[in-house]
Amino acid sequence: MSRDTIDVRLCAKMFLAGAGSLEANKEWINELNVFPVPDGDTGTNMTLTIMAAAKEVTSLEELTMETLAKAISSGSLRGARGNSGVILSQILRGFTKTIKYTQEIDTQLLAEAFQKAVATAYKAVMKPKEGTILTVAKGFADKASELVAGGASMQETLEGALACAEEVLERTPDMLPVLKEAGVVDSGGQGLIQVLKGAFDAYMGKEISYEIQKTEKPESAKEAPAGQPAEIRFGYCTEFIIKTRTPMSESEEAAFKAFLEGIGDSIVVVADEDIVKVHVHTNDPGVAITKALTYGELSRMKIDNMREEHQEKLIRDASKIAQEQAEKKPEMPHKEVGFISVSIGEGIGEIFRGLGVDYLIEGGQTMNPSTEDMLNAIDQVNADTIYILPNNKNIILAANQAQALTKDKQIIVIPTKTVPQGISAVINFAPDKTAEQNAEIMKEGLEQIRTGQVTYAVRDTHLDDKEIKEGNIMGIGDHAILSVGEDIAEVTKEMIGCMMDDESELISVYYGADISEETAQKLGEELMEAYPDCEVEVYFGGQPIYYYVVSVE
Repeated sequence: MSRDTIDVRLCAKMFLAGAGSLEANKEWINELNVFPVPDGDTGTNMTLTIMAAAKEVTSLEELTMETLAKAISSGSLRGARGNSGVILSQILRGFTKTIKYTQEIDTQLLAEAFQKAVATAYKAVMKPKEGTILTVAKGFADKASELVAGGASMQETLEGALACAEEVLERTPDMLPVLKEAGVVDSGGQGLIQVLKGAFDAYMGKEISYEIQKTEKPESAKEAPAGQPAEIRFGYCTEFIIKTRTPMSESEEAAFKAFLEGIGDSIVVVADEDIVKVHVHTNDPGVAITKALTYGELSRMKIDNMREEHQEKLIRDASKIAQEQAEKKPEMPHKEVGFISVSIGEGIGEIFRGLGVDYLIEGGQTMNPSTEDMLNAIDQVNADTIYILPNNKNIILAANQAQALTKDKQIIVIPTKTVPQGISAVINFAPDKTAEQNAEIMKEGLEQIRTGQVTYAVRDTHLDDKEIKEGNIMGIGDHAILSVGEDIAEVTKEMIGCMMDDESELISVYYGADISEETAQKLGEELMEAYPDCEVEVYFGGQPIYYYVVSVE
């Protein structure tokens, strides 16, 4: 039965159910990415963000509204990845700021908390766009305030505000032409809806079941990374402890095991009075979590994506190497200025190191680093002023968040959206200028760099007046898809042709892990022949997914 106030236990349950709902629909949300590239990651970023907070919540020893609010806010802020994850963390931060010193949430406080959540999220984005997760959040908050002012109950408020948010989500293609052209709603907004749906279902005491809508990927995207088995049937190793309200009976234990067998394997359920230890391999962790919540509270929750384990291991190993390099030089003298850069491949990492970058964060497009990753990098660089080069538009907000959380060093985020912009920024640094002057110099230099990236399409779509078929090669410019075809070299040359103008002097080509040096050098020779007045430079980038990253200056 629904209630007109939400106490701390119900609030925690609603949050964890919201996290489970998002996790269950992660891959579907990823597929809503406007660009049909093999790295649509909104669902992944939002899930990693909220699961960082869920981990904090489930490890709380003392559950009060204040400790709950702190766990949700701190966990999501530090775990935030990508623009969508950072915005979600700011929504949670604003909401928890409002509720942290209360014992129970009534409808009035709920409406105020959602308004604060929206205001905090809008403030975090330099140029907020309507038709995004922000618009969906605002629709929910405004409807909640309207209903509360009219005397609605808690259930009526949540139900009505959720329905309004879903209507706003359906209208996002009318607000952003790029969504309409691609035939999708905003992925971040859809992610927020899943969180709100899970929370509402938990409030209503419902037994929740989620179906993940899956889209087949092209054969080129299905190949397992080296050393990673491709035949994994259930991708998520899920573990948690249930603190049951009453001891679980043998019949309940058998029924719960049977439920888990319907969604996975490698099942262990051990009941000991009011404690039940659970382990399951499944493709639907959210289903297991929300079913478990019907028995009691959860703690020690742990979810590992076994399919991504190899990729994450590579990232961890790269971070570890970078950290070990820093730790090998504890006697390194203090510096006035240091650099942190996000890198996307072995060769590009070497270029950054050669230019004097102190710390590399492996990540980029395929795995956006978190705010926590940024903070760890900042701790490693012994400098008073540190410049951060995100080199991806989806990482800038996480860098800004790390900047806001750092108090003992001056952090300057140069909003580089591509690797070539990051390289240009480091090159333009002038040691004889002040930190502020250098920031301006580096930012001004970004305007002179045009970047193109060549990859393959993972689905059929119509975008930027181009018909794109699954498996097509695409040349993507700074603001649009510039070329589409079947041949990597031809698509790359057509893309570069669209990037050139009368003032172009330098073409830099960074070839990826799937391109041989011989093939790349041949492309360089063809570009020199086509543009005799331009200097052409070819470098090994080693980046995954993108066959070429090209800059024109």
